[in-house]
Amino acid sequence: MTIDDILAERSVDRSQVEAHKARMLAEVRAYRLRELRENAGLTQAQLAERIGVGQRQISKIEHGDLDTAKIGTIRRYLEAIGGSLSLEYVAGDLKVVIN
Repeated sequence: MTIDDILAERSVDRSQVEAHKARMLAEVRAYRLRELRENAGLTQAQLAERIGVGQRQISKIEHGDLDTAKIGTIRRYLEAIGGSLSLEYVAGDLKVVIN
């Protein structure tokens, strides 16, 4: 029995399942960002000062609220903890890296 069989049997609203899945994935990504920041030896306040935003913005990013964050803020966040941001446009088989 597959997950689709189980969902069909229980008449679960597929859109609710997908929304919950998206929230869970956002939380996992956010937790990983916090973990990377802590591994870099920075507090939220220190990182915020380093990239020129308020500590609340760092907290929002680390709680999965990436939809309202500016790409530049996320880029500076990642660079401050030793990484970089890579954006990719995907449409079918077409992939274009935007950096």
